[in-house]
Formats: sequence, structure tokens, C-alpha cells
Amino acid sequence: MVHETFHVFDTTLRDGAQREGINLTVADKLAIARHLDDFGVGFIEGGWPGANPRDTEFFARARQEIAFKNAQLVAFGATRRAGGSAADDLQIKALLDSGAPVITLVAKSHDRHVDLALRTTLDENLEMVRDTVSYLCSKGRRVFVDCEHFFDGYKANPGYALAVVRAAHEAGADVVILCDTNGGMLPAQVQAVLSTVLDDTEARLGIHAQDDTGCAVANTLAAVDAGATHVQCTANGYGERVGNANLFPVVGALELKYGKKVLPDGALAEMTRISHAIAEVVNLTPSTHQPYVGVSAFAHKAGLHASAIKVDPDLYQHIDPEQVGNTMRMLVSDMAGRASIELKGKELGVDLGGDRELVGRVVERVKERELAGYTYEAADASLELLLRAEGLGCPDMFFELESWRVISEGGNGKQGQETEAAVKLVAQGRRSTAVAEGNGPVNALDQALRDALQHVYPVVHRFELVDYKVRILEGHRGTGARIRVLISVTDGHDVWHTVGVADNIIAASCEALRESYTYGLLHGAPQAVESTPDCTLTITLDNTPGALRRVTSTLGTIPVTRLSYAATVSPQATARITVPRINAARARGKLNRLVEVLAIVDGTDRL
Repeated sequence: MVHETFHVFDTTLRDGAQREGINLTVADKLAIARHLDDFGVGFIEGGWPGANPRDTEFFARARQEIAFKNAQLVAFGATRRAGGSAADDLQIKALLDSGAPVITLVAKSHDRHVDLALRTTLDENLEMVRDTVSYLCSKGRRVFVDCEHFFDGYKANPGYALAVVRAAHEAGADVVILCDTNGGMLPAQVQAVLSTVLDDTEARLGIHAQDDTGCAVANTLAAVDAGATHVQCTANGYGERVGNANLFPVVGALELKYGKKVLPDGALAEMTRISHAIAEVVNLTPSTHQPYVGVSAFAHKAGLHASAIKVDPDLYQHIDPEQVGNTMRMLVSDMAGRASIELKGKELGVDLGGDRELVGRVVERVKERELAGYTYEAADASLELLLRAEGLGCPDMFFELESWRVISEGGNGKQGQETEAAVKLVAQGRRSTAVAEGNGPVNALDQALRDALQHVYPVVHRFELVDYKVRILEGHRGTGARIRVLISVTDGHDVWHTVGVADNIIAASCEALRESYTYGLLHGAPQAVESTPDCTLTITLDNTPGALRRVTSTLGTIPVTRLSYAATVSPQATARITVPRINAARARGKLNRLVEVLAIVDGTDRL
């Protein structure tokens, strides 16, 4: 939303895209532009039309596909070439052809850059600024001028840096932006220089700060204190090297600390969502510790803090997190006290009822588990299951995992690695066995658990592992160290996190997977399938190496509730595989395709 008294200018699509690891498609840029417009920034710098086909296409499509509600689209370019004229410059023509109502020009304001980079005279550089700005204004465009390397240029030659500001302003530039291009300034320096420039010129000034000293947000706010009425930022601080001034802390400070109305009504409460949505588009994990919008921005761990927050959350929070669309979180660790546990229980929907004995028992249990290597700060789902087990007196048992086995084979003569997992479990009173292959032990184990459960709990087919982290807990023991596994699982709507710890990486993974399935079933309102008659297929087959594995692999996702195998008269063997009656015909059809299978006899076996 364009507030003429104060501008919020976003350059994520141009300057932010220069961050290492970001490579935006046109579709990505359009998606981010929509998010920024929803947030309510006044200006969105879309890129440099004419410099590359992608930016040219973006401006063409943005005109057709986005009906901006709050923002004006800005095209970025440079002043005309030395010795030429703006009217004949092809790059200037491309800026006009973009259709953008606002154009930002980058101009050299450091005398050394004029000499070494532009290879022209100081006077010619001033004429390039005047000619380009006046020409674009004559074509009905609003013009902003970025004075590149201004602060370093002001240190070296203050008179010339000021001359560039005056040239831009007198030629018709609406705002002249002082750029800390190298990011080396500190807040007091920015404030002093900008105050001086305001006193020495009549230009409206803005600020563009890089974050090389970690001061980009502070420098931006220092410029506002000195009189700047235009701030340039990028979403989540994306940008070249270490980044730019972060849009969200700057806007949060302007709205909540300065009392400046720079966003439409209700937009500030969307800030966390917008931040995370843009992070998803650029395919970067959102920073958990980012001010205002990070998931840890209002997270409290120490017991002393939690005790105070139980009385009044404002005692340890600078704002109400709901103002920016975030939430307060209580972290539970070996530093946790009673207040932390009670508040976390309420957050997770497990009310411990103020029972001091129960809360004390849970605190001791958490500390005991963390001493063994567990961590619940990033595993809320595991913590909820622990709280429910202690608070309700019994764990949530949707299934009992009786045993599991994982086999991985590899060698010089093999194309990759073969991995197979088998599990035995009891769900809803029925024993189920499943064998599955995967591209690794965890994938195979996950698939086997899914196959064993889905004929009882069909909802598990929606569960998908989306993140997997491993950490050794005792570095001095090398590969014999205790292992902690953290996994994240989604059902397409929510994401939950569980933890497993063991001396064996597969055992730790199995524990985390078991808890993730339990949590998903707890919150997914599972509907158990009613028990149906099973069918036992008695198979006579050639007793060749790997025959049984090929049989179980051929069955794929058909659930197996019982499996036995015995060699009879060499070279034959007998396998008995029990499957739900409704799957018997499909299983028989699949097995008949195997050359090893000599005969199949079926019958009904009610379990």
C-alpha cells in the first residue's frame, strides 16, 4: 500500500535474488510478487527488464496476470551510457517497454567508481544522471535514484557525492536513496551522514542497507531516525553475500515501535505467514531464530522465564506474538520447571490439572529422558505422547510393534544396494506381518510399517516422512556412539516431529517412526477396518536363493498377517502366506507370475 509520506520498498525479486542458492523462475517471481502485494508493501522491484529474458518476461506476465491491490511494480536499470543520450539508449527503452509505472535508476556516487568502473569524467556522470532522470520523467514515469556506494563515496569525496544527489533531485527524481552497497556502515555513522545530506540538499531521501556488519536493520532504522522516508528491504533479508535489510523486522519496528502506519489494516498479522510462504517459494528453510517471524522468536526454555510467563506473558516478550501472526511456545528440556511443563501441556492439549505430584513426575521423566539423549524442543509430538502416557496413566496404543528386522546387501558386483525390512505387529487384536523393500533401511522400515498398518488404519497411506536428521551424542566413541534421530512427518495438512534414541541408528529411527505413526493416528481420527476372514495361501516353490524375498516383494503393498517358510524335499520348499480374504485373488494372481511358484492351494483361516 503506497503511503506517500513513507515508502516501504521491496527488492526481493532483484537484490534478494542475488543470494547464493536462490534461482527464481518467472513463476516463482510472480508468486512472490503476489505474497508481497498481499502483505501490503508500497513498491515491488521486479528486476532489470532488457538485461535478461527472464526479467523481461516477468514484467510482461505481471501486467497480464497480477492485479496489484497495494503495490506498484518497479523496474530497475542504470543511467544511460557515457557519451550517448537517454532517448537513444536501448536499455532505457527496455525500461519504458516494461510498462512499470515506477523506475529505479542506479547511479554512481563514488568518484573512484566513476573513474574505474564507468571510465568517464565526473561531470559526464552527473550529466548521465540528469539526462536519464529527466527523460524518464518526461515519459510519465516516477523515478527513484539509487546512489550506489554513497556512504563510501561520501567519505572519500563528500562534495561529489552530494552533487550526485542534487543532480538526481533537480532532474525530477522523487526519492534519492543512499546505498550502503558494501554494508560496512554502523548506525551512528548512517544517522550522521543522512542528517547532513538532508541539511545540504532539498531531496527526499531513502536508505538501502546491506548486512555485512550485521547492522542492516539497525542502519535502516537509524536512517529513519535521521529523516529518511523510504526504506528498501528484502523478504527474510535475502541478498548478495550476507544479505540485505530484512523487510519483516523493519516493518515490525516501524509499525509497533515507531507507530508508523505503513501496511493496510490487518496485514501485520499476516507477517509470519508471508515470511514462511516466500521461504517455501525460494526453497530455503525459514530461519527459526528470525526476529518477529521465526518459530523460536517467542519460544521460552528456562524455568525461571516460564514461571514469570505463567503470571504474565508480557514479562518476557517485547510484543504479543499474535500481532505478527506468530505464537508463543514453551520449550521443554532438562532446564524445564513445573511452570514450563504445565504451560507446554496446555499448549499441546494435555491439561495436567495443576497436580503438583503429577507435574513433578513429568519434570523428572523429561530430565531423565534428556539425560539419555532425547530432546523435546524439536519433537513436540513425542513430548505430547509422553505427557499423555504420564497424565492418563497409560500410553496411546494403536498398535504394538512386536519385532522388526532390516537386511541390507551390497558389494562390488551389485548395482546399488538392496534393502529389505520386515515387521511384526498387533493392531486391533490382529497380528500382521509385512515385508518391504526400500532405497535404504529407514525407507524400507517405513514402508513395512505402512504396509502392516494400512489394512487396519487406512489413514496411514497419507503419512509421509518429510525430514530426517541424525546426530551422534558421544563424539569420542565414533561409529559406536549413541544416536539421536529426529523425523518430521506430514499427512498433507499438518507436520509433526518425533525423536528416537538408541545405540543403533535403525533402532532409533524405528522408535521415531513408531511414535510418528502413533501421533498421526491419535490426531487423524483413524477408523479401524472391521476384522474380515483371512486366507492362507500354501505355495510350493523351487528352493532357490532369494525365492522367498521375491515372493514377498511380488506381493508389494498387499498386507501379510502371517508368514512361514520351510524347506521340504530338495529342491522344493513350502511357504504359507496369510492375507486378508479380500486380497487373496490379487495375491494369487501376482504369485502365479513367478517362475519359482509350482503350485498354490488356498483356504480360510480365521484368526
